[in-house]
Amino acid sequence: MENSMLINTSSSNSRWVATAGSIWIQAIIGGTYTFSLYSPILKSSQSYDQFTLNTVSVFKDIGSNAGVLSGLLYSAVVSSGRHNRNGGVPWVVHTVGAAEGFLGYFFIWLAVVGVIPRPPVPLMCVFMFLAAHSQTFFNTWNVVTSIQNFPDYSGTVVGLMKGFLGLSGAILIQVYKAFFKGNPSTYILMLALLPSIVSLSLMHLVRLCPNKTSEDKNNLNSMSIVSMLLAAYLMIILILEDILVFPHWARLVGFLVLLVFLSLPLKIATEANNKEKSQSQQPMPLKTDPLLLYHDDSTSNEPEKNLMGEENRESESVNLLEAMGSINFWLLFLAILCGMGSGLATINNMSQLGQSLGYNTSKINTLVSLWSIWNFVGRFGAGYISDSLLRQRGWARPLVMVIALGAMTAGHLIISSGFFGNLYIGTTLVGICYGALWSLMPTITSEIFGVLHMGTIYNAIAIGNPLGTYVLSVWVIGHTYDKEAGDNTSCLGVHCFMVSFFVLAFVSFLGFLVALTLFFRTRVFYRSVVLTRLHRSLKR
Repeated sequence: MENSMLINTSSSNSRWVATAGSIWIQAIIGGTYTFSLYSPILKSSQSYDQFTLNTVSVFKDIGSNAGVLSGLLYSAVVSSGRHNRNGGVPWVVHTVGAAEGFLGYFFIWLAVVGVIPRPPVPLMCVFMFLAAHSQTFFNTWNVVTSIQNFPDYSGTVVGLMKGFLGLSGAILIQVYKAFFKGNPSTYILMLALLPSIVSLSLMHLVRLCPNKTSEDKNNLNSMSIVSMLLAAYLMIILILEDILVFPHWARLVGFLVLLVFLSLPLKIATEANNKEKSQSQQPMPLKTDPLLLYHDDSTSNEPEKNLMGEENRESESVNLLEAMGSINFWLLFLAILCGMGSGLATINNMSQLGQSLGYNTSKINTLVSLWSIWNFVGRFGAGYISDSLLRQRGWARPLVMVIALGAMTAGHLIISSGFFGNLYIGTTLVGICYGALWSLMPTITSEIFGVLHMGTIYNAIAIGNPLGTYVLSVWVIGHTYDKEAGDNTSCLGVHCFMVSFFVLAFVSFLGFLVALTLFFRTRVFYRSVVLTRLHRSLKR
C-alpha cells in the first residue's frame, strides 16, 4: 500500500463501518436542500421581497460550496495523523462543522420566531452562510476518506456519498412531516440540533483505512441496492402523500420504516467486516476483470501520469496552486459554474416557481422532495455508470458530464415552456443532471490532480456553483421576477420565469461546450488510467 495513505493497523477492515457511518452523516446534513420548505416563513417574518430572499439564499449556496477551508483542515488532520495508529480520527473537522451548523441555524430560528430583533440583511446572510458552510466539513471528510478507502471504485463510492446527501432533503422532509408539520420555524431549530448531534455521535467511525479485496464490488453493490430501495420507498411515499391524506400514526410508521432502511448499511458493513477478518485477503481474479480488455504489453509498464505532466500514483505534488495553473482546472470550474449554478438557481426558486403556476403548498413540498430523489438518481447513477464505462470501455469520465449538461439544457427549456406538467418534467431532468455533476466533479478531480489535496482542489472548483447561482438566481431570476410582479409581492403566470429559464438554458449549453472540450483533452489520459489500473492488478 502506498505510504501516502493512512492505514489503521489495528482494524484495517473498519473501512466498511466507516462507509456506513459516512452514509448516516450524509443522510442527515442536507438542510440546504430543503430551503424551499422554510423560505416562505423566512420571507414573511423578515419582510423580504424576492430579490432579498434570493440574496440570502445565495449565501447559503456560497457556504455549502466554499469548502476550501474544510479541505485545508482535512489535509492538516491527515498529515498530523499519518503515523497515528488510530487512522486519523476527524474529531476536529466534524466538531467545526457541528459548531457552525448549530450557530447558523439557531440564530436564524431566533430571528424567525422573534426572540431577537430582526437582524439586518447582511447579518442574516452571515447566519445562512454559517449554517450551510457546516456541510462542507462533513462532506469533505466523508467523500475524500471514501475515495482513499476504495481507490478502485471511486466513482461508485462518491456516488453513494453524494447520493445519500442528495436523498437527505427528502429524508429531512419526512422527519418534518412526522414531527413538525405546519411548524417550519421548529423545523429550523431541528436543523440546528439534529445534524450536529448525529455527526458528533458518529465521527469516531469515519477513519482512513484503505484496503482492497475481491469482494469490494459486491459489497458496494449491496449498499448501492439499499440506496436505490430507499429512494424508491421515498418516491412511493411522496406519490401516496400527493393522493391521500396520511394520519399522524401513518407518518410515524413511515418514519420507522425509513429508519429500518437507514440501518441496512450497518448490517452490510458488519457482514463485510466479519468476512474479511475470517478470510485471508486474496487478489482480485484477473480473468473476470474487464480491465484485461485493455491490456497492452507495450504500455502497461508505464507509470500513471496526471494531467500536470508528472508521474503520479497519488499525485502528492499537485496542490491547489499547481492545479490552478492547469487549463483542465478552469475547464472543470467553468462547467461547474454553468451547470451547477443554473441547477441550484432552479431549486432555490422552486416555491416561487410552483406558486406562479398555481401549485398549492402540498404540491410544492412534493416537488422539493422529488428534487431530492432525482438529485440522488443523478449522483449515484453518474458515479456508478461512469465507473462502468471507464472500466469496461475505457471511456473518459467527462463524457458523462457532457451528457448531463446537454440534458440539463433541455430541462431548463421545458420549465420555460409553461405547458401542463412542465415543472415536474423539467425539474426531474435538472435534478438528475445537477446530482450527476456533484458526483462526477470530485471523482474527475481526484483522477486528474490526485487524492492528497483533492479536498482542497474540488472545494475550490465547487466555488463555481455559488458564483453561477448568485448571478442567475439574484440578477436573472430574482430581478426578472420582481419586474414582472410590478407593485405586487408575488407574480402569477408562465411569464414570471419564462425569460429567466431561457437564460439558464443558454448558460447550461455553454457548460456543455466547455465539458466537451474537457472530454477531448482527457481522452488519452483516461486511457492511461485504465492501463495503469490493470498494471497494478497484475502486480497484486
